[in-house]
Amino acid sequence: MAKISSLTKIRDMHDNERQVAQKAFTASQETFEQIAKELYNLLKKKEMAETSFDNAVQASTSIEKIKEQSAYIEKLTNQIQTVQVLVQRARNDMHSKQTKLSEAYIEYKKYEKIIDLKKEETQAMIRKQEADFMDEMSMQQFLRQNQR
Repeated sequence: MAKISSLTKIRDMHDNERQVAQKAFTASQETFEQIAKELYNLLKKKEMAETSFDNAVQASTSIEKIKEQSAYIEKLTNQIQTVQVLVQRARNDMHSKQTKLSEAYIEYKKYEKIIDLKKEETQAMIRKQEADFMDEMSMQQFLRQNQR
């Protein structure tokens, strides 16, 4: 039984690691979603700016207005490239945290399975001892009846 309690302590330690990994993964997932939303908004702004630019070119708007629109689109493009790098980093971070979470969960489940097997072994041993004891009692009872 002492072996099961030590395994339980190890399992609990792995459970704590799993919970920490879960929190880290959730935080990285939220960060990724936040940065991805920022990228989405920038892409939407750029699409609207390009549509506006195309309309301005078709409507023969002033050169200054077209230059202004072009500069704005260029600025958005630069921002998009910067945010794309951040999104990729956040995605990589999220995947690494997910891997750590999976590993911690696997370790937790290993010890949980080992504990279950040990408990089953202990129960089987107890049942066998009880059966042996009952056989011994029956044998003694039979011998006593034959001696009378």
